[in-house]
Amino acid sequence: MEKRKLGISGLEVSALGLGCMRMSFGDRPTDRQEMITLLHKAVERGITFFDTAEVYGPFTNEELVGEALEPFKGQVVIATKFGWKHGEKGPHPSMGPDSHPEQIQRVAEASLKRLRVEAIDLFYQHRPDPNVPVEEVAGAVRDLIQSGKVRHFGLSESTAEQIRRAHAVQPVTALQSEYSVWWRNIEAEILPACEELGIGVVPYSPLGRGYLTGKIDENTTYDSTDIRAHNPRFTREAIQANRVVIDLLEKIGKEKGATPAQVALAWLLAQRSWIVPIPGSRKFERLDENLGAAAIQMTPDDLKEIDRTMARIQVVGDRY
Repeated sequence: MEKRKLGISGLEVSALGLGCMRMSFGDRPTDRQEMITLLHKAVERGITFFDTAEVYGPFTNEELVGEALEPFKGQVVIATKFGWKHGEKGPHPSMGPDSHPEQIQRVAEASLKRLRVEAIDLFYQHRPDPNVPVEEVAGAVRDLIQSGKVRHFGLSESTAEQIRRAHAVQPVTALQSEYSVWWRNIEAEILPACEELGIGVVPYSPLGRGYLTGKIDENTTYDSTDIRAHNPRFTREAIQANRVVIDLLEKIGKEKGATPAQVALAWLLAQRSWIVPIPGSRKFERLDENLGAAAIQMTPDDLKEIDRTMARIQVVGDRY
């Protein structure tokens, strides 16, 4: 698979990464050995970039990724995250953010053990913490980098101002934020800031939590633990109203022999050479489908058509 560098950092990864969250977190339990096999197949197919976090599970996702990828040390890049308060069962967003330096240090030490690595390749702040200046966060990660426990610093869902402030203390390698054909809010200020500073962008939910695959309709149901069961974009009315987005992706896909998911991912890859989407997958066939996006060439006319059409579409439902 084609490789890409995340900005000017020199961190080289596969053009498409793999989001691992739902392999051990969310609506349905998965077979651990099956997920390990899937991770091995991902490496065999050229994926070198894997995304996890301590809060996924919590902890079980890092343990899974660490076990599965241990045989490929030095061949893959593993990104994980810090930034949530810990309760009796571990961290959870409902308990609020915690990016105090001492917490970052504790999380790093524990994540190193679960991931079975000597250094964390890319360490993201999972969400901004209003109680801790981002300069302190950057300084804490800088100390971990200087001690050899972390290689690269990342942010997630940060504003352009927060990115600049953090970058002034410790260069930011990558920003992870939601970005897709139907969620483009980072284009106004955040994407230009990343371009100016030489920071790579890692879009999560590049397939709109599965909607942009075209395989979801108004009869699709979700378990109560699935985030989509309570998501405004996954009500029956929103699913019906937003079908026009799928129609657009299907139209372009028909011309290229591609699925809607492949078109949505190819669109992201065509935006900048330092953008690396991380679609999640728990099925072998979906993994292969997503990887097929890397071979699709989006022409300037394709991109203009998507821009023109999406400008006329009012996507129904907030993203959270």
